[in-house]
This record gives sequence, C-alpha cells and structure tokens, in this order.
Amino acid sequence: MNDFPMRLQAYLSKCGVASRRGSEELIASGRVMVNNVVVRQMGVKVGMDDIVQVDGETVELADKFYYIALNKPRGYVCTNYDPNETMYARDLISMRDSNLLFNVGRLDKESSGLILFTNDGKFANAMMHPRYEIEKEYLVKIDRPVSVDDLNKALDGLYIDMPKPYRIKRYDFVPRTKLFLRITLTEGKNREIRKIFSFLGYDVKSLTRIRVGCVELGDLEVGQWRNLKKDEIDGLLSGRQSLRKQTRPKKERRTDGNRD
Repeated sequence: MNDFPMRLQAYLSKCGVASRRGSEELIASGRVMVNNVVVRQMGVKVGMDDIVQVDGETVELADKFYYIALNKPRGYVCTNYDPNETMYARDLISMRDSNLLFNVGRLDKESSGLILFTNDGKFANAMMHPRYEIEKEYLVKIDRPVSVDDLNKALDGLYIDMPKPYRIKRYDFVPRTKLFLRITLTEGKNREIRKIFSFLGYDVKSLTRIRVGCVELGDLEVGQWRNLKKDEIDGLLSGRQSLRKQTRPKKERRTDGNRD
C-alpha cells in the first residue's frame, strides 16, 4: 500500500520512471510537472489525486515489478530521453509495460552487452549503492598486448581526471589470445575502462559486459532480452557474485606482459 502524501522523487521511482537519484535529476532539470506546473524542488509532495507528468507524459504507480536482462547492441544509448539520439536500448524490450522500465547503471553508446532494466526503484537503488559492491565483468579487446605492469597500475588505481582514482578489481587474460582481457569493476565510473586504457596508452577496440553480479550474459543474443530468475534477483540483492572462482592476480615482475 502506498502512503500519501509522498515525496515527488519517491513517487517517480515507484512509477518506474527512474531510480530515486535519477528522479531527482529529472526534477532538477525541469522535466517534471505536477498538475501542469513545472516542479524543480525536491521537497514537494504529491497526493493520490495529483497528476504527475514527465516530458509531457502522465505517469502512474506501477502495480507489477519487472526485472529484465538485455544484451545491448553497440550504438544504442541507455537513457530514456536524449534529443540527440534515436536508438534507445529500452525500445528493444518488447513488452506491454516497457515504457515503465529504466536501466540500472549504464553502458556507453559504443559498448555492448549485459544491462539490467527494472521498474523497481528500491531494487535499482540497492544495485547502485556502493556498499553492495556489485561486480561488473567485461570482455575487452585492446589494440595491442597489455603489459602486466600496466594492469597492476590499474589495480592500484590511477588518478586521471578527478580526485578519486579509477581502479579495476581484477583482470584475467583470455587463453590463446593476445588482445582480449576480462576486466572486473565494482564502482563503474563513467567510461572507466576506456579512460584507464587510454591513460595507459592503449586503444579499446571493443567492450562487452558479460556479467553483473550473479547474472551472466551467457548465450543471450545481441538485441534480445529475458526476465531475471528469482534466484538471480535474490542473488543480486544479497551481493552474491558469479559462481566462477574469482581471484585477484598476483602482481608479477614481467614487463613484456604478452600472453598467448
């Protein structure tokens, strides 16, 4: 049961518009109206008879929660509104209430792979809270073999364009290749992997997210989606990661770093 009056950002979150934080950004940018009046203040509360609109469309409380895994193709954006874009990842999810969904975290336009969608604001907030440290694993193709020394620098943290360091949690060389790596993050700053390798003098040729916590991309085809299983949802909320054994590689003294 929903208790009214309710804070506007909480109402938007329960409508499936965005996470609580994302809803606050919508309000601050002037994209939300209550009873045909633009609202920019965070303290505004709405009652059950108030009409709330986002970008001119009326939004209502959701009566069912959805948890979706999508294999996002390259070229699609993870936002529900951008006047400069035409290909939205959410539009690939062909279901009756797809307009209620919002993405949990992001993948940049040039990246592909696993992205989660939901209309459950509480779930989304939990997934993005730092204390959960949900792992995100990526398959990354680099323009040339990467040295172990450079990867160890990324493990320690690199100060690139902000006071806090960019840091990877783990790396693994893909067997029988020289240009592919598996990179695991927990923070997921904007374009973090691309910025790290660019700073170290490499060019990322492709980047595909293959895991979020205990949810694997698996054999989900590009552009296709599926509902998360109950044990996957429970696993994400409990902070469970992949069942595959994960270990932080020992730092090595090698300088060439080439692996076959």
